[in-house]
Amino acid sequence: MSRIENQFSVQFWGVRGSIPSPGTHTVRYGGNTPCISMQVGGKRLIFDGGTGLHVLGQSLLRQMPIEAYLFFTHSHWDHIQGFPFFVPGFVKGNNFHIYGAIAPDGSTVEQRLNDQMLHPNFPVPLQIMQANLHFHNVHPGQPIYIDGGITVETASLNHPGEAVGYRVNWCNGAAVYITDTEHFPDRLDENVLWLARNADILIYDSTYTDDEYYSPRSPKIGWGHSTWQEAVKIAKAANVKTLVIFHHDPAHDDDFLDNVGAEAIAQFPGAVMAREGMVLHIPVSRPLSESLPVSHISD
Repeated sequence: MSRIENQFSVQFWGVRGSIPSPGTHTVRYGGNTPCISMQVGGKRLIFDGGTGLHVLGQSLLRQMPIEAYLFFTHSHWDHIQGFPFFVPGFVKGNNFHIYGAIAPDGSTVEQRLNDQMLHPNFPVPLQIMQANLHFHNVHPGQPIYIDGGITVETASLNHPGEAVGYRVNWCNGAAVYITDTEHFPDRLDENVLWLARNADILIYDSTYTDDEYYSPRSPKIGWGHSTWQEAVKIAKAANVKTLVIFHHDPAHDDDFLDNVGAEAIAQFPGAVMAREGMVLHIPVSRPLSESLPVSHISD
């Protein structure tokens, strides 16, 4: 069995929230909006399509033809704005399985990706993409099965307009992607705790600090995002090994994030700050003679 078929890794292509934030003040952490990829047992999984998706796409051009599974948490602009610039999507012979929940207005992820590429918003429509695009509706609470024994668990998050959190399970390893969620004032979110349970890696929306969130001058309550302090609470309660502070506020420069990282590590030694280009590996073991279970992709 090849090395890549035994690999469970997570790579970060966009770690910034809200709007891209390029410049000399974001060089160390990066300014692209959310996109991460996972290499799981020979399969490529991608989460969110912010401007980091364009960077990922450029790196994939050397590896075509490509098959990948693309999961959207929701369709706020910073999570889909890179999709029209995802070059592998325009190349015939590539295959993408695209997942997203139905929005409160009843629109599917296919409809929303289509709408952002209509005139006058974009010069060419979704239909010009030559890759095979297979769209699937996500039903939060129902798992998604991918060939090779990969299970993707899903749950609803607390975010205006709704969002979905994902947990990827393979060979007793687990990586969790929870972004664009707001903590509750009186309790830990049961959906978040369930997704994060005993995870090897938890990527969590830590847009604000507690001081910013509860600021008497400009509070962020109700804006749909959480804090790094709440991330630490979740990581401890869920017995997480590595906590990734993610979805950095565009106003937080490198020095600010350095300070956040130092404070987070002091409270939770397994904390790391998300940086573009960072790769994390989950150690897994499976016998080379192991037969893979038959599984399917849910619609």
